[in-house]
Amino acid sequence: MKMNFEKLVIGASIAIGVSAIATVPAQAGTLTGASIGGTAATDYLVYDSNATNTFAIPNSQTNVQKVLDGSAANPTGNVELAASSEKAGFNFTKNTTLQGQIGGKDITLSSLTLSDWTSSYKGTTFGQYWFNQALTFNGLSSVVGTITGQGLFANFVNQGGFQRFSDPNISYVNQNDNTGLISIGLAGHYDAAPLLGLSSNPLRPLQASEIVKYTYNGVTDYLFSFQATRSGLTELSDGVSHSGNYQVSIQGVPPTAVPEPSVILGMLSVAGVFATQRKLKKASI
Repeated sequence: MKMNFEKLVIGASIAIGVSAIATVPAQAGTLTGASIGGTAATDYLVYDSNATNTFAIPNSQTNVQKVLDGSAANPTGNVELAASSEKAGFNFTKNTTLQGQIGGKDITLSSLTLSDWTSSYKGTTFGQYWFNQALTFNGLSSVVGTITGQGLFANFVNQGGFQRFSDPNISYVNQNDNTGLISIGLAGHYDAAPLLGLSSNPLRPLQASEIVKYTYNGVTDYLFSFQATRSGLTELSDGVSHSGNYQVSIQGVPPTAVPEPSVILGMLSVAGVFATQRKLKKASI
């Protein structure tokens, strides 16, 4: 009877320990060590938020880290890179970056320069490729490659379109610790038609995010989206900006798993039970 009771206790202890290990919830990593750099490292703005608006707050590394705590379900503040891109005298040869670590790996997010837009990309220039994609995803694929489409692109460039879409507002950088997927929120206009030089249609908003250039795990490329969700926020001074949340993603490397304290305790519990079992066996001999 004594040994049966001891076996029952041991079995229950192991079950509890294994349960603690098996029920660890999936974790979501966030950007750490956030800092601003690039060749125009002072050209940025930090926006905090309340339940209604985003609003500028002082630039500092602490504030940069603070506002990057949102998600697709709850976009909050953001960091605008190359904030002077639409102002007179903007130096379009320089960039502003947000850098840090996610899942133990370095990541750099950057504004664009003129050379990014004019560089070769997928059989054309990046600027032409992106504009064609904007037309296609917004139901205007029929004008791509036509005289009308070329005219729209020329107007977009002449009206400062490159500069207008070169200053990404980054609201969060999160990683799924199981899959490694890195999700980045870009705050923008829910209806970007005027920014593209097109007329707004209340029944069908045209959507296009600003572009962010990234470097991660040895890869450098561009991220952008043509599908937004409503952020529930607007920038305090203009009542329009930051109304849309555009989420883009990178297939990242899953971080090395580090057990939570409860898991460690569960493992120690199981180890302790087996040690006790050995002692009981010796005592019964």
